[in-house]
Amino acid sequence: MSRWKAKHDKEHYYKLAKKQNYRSRASYKLKQLDKKYSLLKPDYNVVDLGAAPGGWSQVVAETIGEEGKGQIISVDLEYIKPIDHEAYTGVKGDFTTKETQDIIIELIDGKADVVLSDAAPKLTGIKDIDNFRAYDLSMAVIEIIDNILKNNGNLIMKAFQGETYQEIIKNLKKKFRNVKTTKPNSSRKRSAEMYVIARGFRGSKK
Repeated sequence: MSRWKAKHDKEHYYKLAKKQNYRSRASYKLKQLDKKYSLLKPDYNVVDLGAAPGGWSQVVAETIGEEGKGQIISVDLEYIKPIDHEAYTGVKGDFTTKETQDIIIELIDGKADVVLSDAAPKLTGIKDIDNFRAYDLSMAVIEIIDNILKNNGNLIMKAFQGETYQEIIKNLKKKFRNVKTTKPNSSRKRSAEMYVIARGFRGSKK
């Protein structure tokens, strides 16, 4: 893909997000993934990890609708401006800690039907360090699902291609019955990011 086209695509979704009042162009990644794989339902309890600024959570809130019985719990270390929807709850905290996980479980009165994560590490520009940070973040998400995802639940998460990418997929295949990887149109082709659709959580073995 040419630099011009990559820049054009980025600007297209950025402008579209502004026009349609989404907080992030990343909203279209989840919309496209959901359209292709039917991941979200109005009665689902959904947990969005690393949710700031809330673009994915907005899409979930739309899916739940005004009459839906589901919930969306958005978790991030940074403050997230609340979404104007009665099914929405924001949690400011570190999702890798038991304290934050206990709050999540209490809010959804059990466990989640779907866990989302579009989180990305802070990059340094140094390849080895950035690969490690991306792997560390992905593994943190994989570990938390043992505590907050119900049996047969689904996970949609971002992962970065690199030396540790196959290790991440290998770990997910141990926990889920079906694991697929994809790249939505709204994701820049030159980006190393991929999206993992993991279905049928086997349940915690702890």
